[in-house]
Amino acid sequence: MTTPRRDEIPAAEASAWPLPGHGDTLARWQALTSACRTDIVIGRLAEAHADACAITRELGAPPPRHGELWGVWAAEPPEPVLRAETTRGRTLLSGRKPWCSGAGICTHALVTAETGRGAAMFAVDLSEPGVAVVPGSWHGVGMARSATLSVDFDAVPARLVGAEGAYVDRPGFWHGAIGVSACWLGAAQAVAEPLLRSRRDDPITAAHRGAVDAALYAAHSALTCAAAEIDAGPGELGAARIRARRVRAIVEAAATGTIDRVGRALGAGPLALDRVHAGRVADLTVYLRQSHAEQDLADLGALVARS
Repeated sequence: MTTPRRDEIPAAEASAWPLPGHGDTLARWQALTSACRTDIVIGRLAEAHADACAITRELGAPPPRHGELWGVWAAEPPEPVLRAETTRGRTLLSGRKPWCSGAGICTHALVTAETGRGAAMFAVDLSEPGVAVVPGSWHGVGMARSATLSVDFDAVPARLVGAEGAYVDRPGFWHGAIGVSACWLGAAQAVAEPLLRSRRDDPITAAHRGAVDAALYAAHSALTCAAAEIDAGPGELGAARIRARRVRAIVEAAATGTIDRVGRALGAGPLALDRVHAGRVADLTVYLRQSHAEQDLADLGALVARS
């Protein structure tokens, strides 16, 4: 399993994808779905670059330039903590940032860091000498090619992109969350291929095939409907949060069901003998855990109760 080269990530193409809420959101999500159906890891890294383009546009910061590949490193676990210190107008980042997809591949990243008043977002040139990827900080098979590693920062210069809370307190954060589910859909479509192409005509295989087809169609329909709603009202924060929770739950259920039903219908053969399929299943299984499962459903339930 080889980590993709930077020139294999279609950054220029991703930079040109329509921005969410600008009248052609569905085309953006279709591009994400298509990219992840072809290669989930390359699609996932392209999604991050496209998200960086949208974030910088919405927060009024300079966007990625031609020839650059950007990541979005915004995980905020309790530990470790990346801190930002600003002195006389100069900001330096120090500490460790976990869950950095594209570490060692990306040229730049949008990174959240603790300021003492909350997490703010900064742009970082990853060629700075104080940036060091932590080898061996990913042990799983799934998404191993994505180079999702921890990164150490030692007094690395950074430019403020969004003040504390600005990154998450905007409708675009939730539009981007749906973009991730568009990636899940593409990966699930790829996982479904052995079953959808299977020539078995027994009733059990047919039933699983029909269930998978229906689930993927429902996920596609949810994305289509959500895209139209976003283009009609892109600035509604409350609606954006509920919509994202709904769509991600629908797509996650479809993807999870696809993995399960393909295995039940075809047995261990594709997982054991088809390297590409086995890799897709492993990658999607890990990628889906960007969802927080019941925590996200509980958030949706509370939002619905208050609406």
